[in-house]
Amino acid sequence: MNTKNLPEEKKQVTLAIGILLIATCLRAPFTSLGPLLEIVQDSLSLSTTATGFVNALPLLAFAAVSPIVPLLNKKMGMEPALGIAITLVGGGVALRSLGYIWSLYAGTTLIGCGIAICNVLLPSLVKRDFPETIPRLTAFYALTMGISAALGSALMVPVAKTLGWGWELAAATLFVLPLTACIAWLPQLAEWNKNADERQAGEAPRVSLWKSGLAWQVTLFFGLTSLTYYISVSWLPALLKDAGFTGAEAGNVHGFMQLASATPGLVLLPAIKRFKNQQLIAVTVAGITAIGTAGVALYPKLALIWGGCIGFGAGAAIILGLMFIGLRTNNMLQAASLSGMAQSVGYLLAACGPICAGILHDFTQSWASVFYTCTVVCIILSFVGLGAGRSIRVNKKEITREQ
Repeated sequence: MNTKNLPEEKKQVTLAIGILLIATCLRAPFTSLGPLLEIVQDSLSLSTTATGFVNALPLLAFAAVSPIVPLLNKKMGMEPALGIAITLVGGGVALRSLGYIWSLYAGTTLIGCGIAICNVLLPSLVKRDFPETIPRLTAFYALTMGISAALGSALMVPVAKTLGWGWELAAATLFVLPLTACIAWLPQLAEWNKNADERQAGEAPRVSLWKSGLAWQVTLFFGLTSLTYYISVSWLPALLKDAGFTGAEAGNVHGFMQLASATPGLVLLPAIKRFKNQQLIAVTVAGITAIGTAGVALYPKLALIWGGCIGFGAGAAIILGLMFIGLRTNNMLQAASLSGMAQSVGYLLAACGPICAGILHDFTQSWASVFYTCTVVCIILSFVGLGAGRSIRVNKKEITREQ
């Protein structure tokens, strides 16, 4: 498809569709494998530790790759980098589905690398091409990301067991997501090639925000939210089973929590329009998450309510953190730098969180202690949100430039 002769409005629509289809690839390819992990473990004769490492690999890839994405963007351009990222996700899905131990780990790592690139560049792309509608488009792509993940998780076991396809073919069905996104991204690559000379003339040095106080507030907001969310995703079922829930009941609560994390975008949009800044919203979503983590530790019998609070509050905070990347920066270069900074630190915390939570449980012999600790983290998050939610942008004096 050639966008050369299309009106500007249609180009924007085409780009927005491409962004939303890329968003379908940002969570489902790795979270959807979760319901199949027991089947995978039995099929490949993996230990519990080896199986758990499959969940940690994408998060470690996020933390490792995110800091270098702004440099990748500078060297090759945003559109080609996103095209490569989607291809990595598709290749990782295909490789993982071969059914070998080595391909499981290698494919999962590729998926994590591809998603990391997309995670960092999409907020920058939104900042560049949709500066007036950052909250709206961020909310929509976060909603798309959550819905695709929820649907993927719900369909994996029925496809593998009911249809008798096995976990390999069930996991391979996820290939349709990056394939569709690749096709939808082709017009953007054509447009990028057309504007190559103009881009080269306007090249600018990469900026770094590691000395910016506001950038650190945004980074910590995203990081502490990710820490709480991934601890809950990893260990909530274990707490519920200790509290007397069956495996199926714990799984239902876990699924509801993830579904709840997909919905906040619909609520955030009208809320953001009513306030001059996002401080109250940041404190509110941190408080909702804290109620959920404290509630599930104190009175797990109402786990469905508490799981909904964790999912909604943490999901809203993650979306808000992504919005901050665009709202707190002055241009695309700053947005790319802040996105890489926030997500590298954030996902490093997310990767370490479940491991540290497991150590805390072994020390205290109580899952409640883990979730009370998450409550303390959420209280800290609310104070960080007061800083990150201010309606200001990065001070240009705090920016360093890297050639």
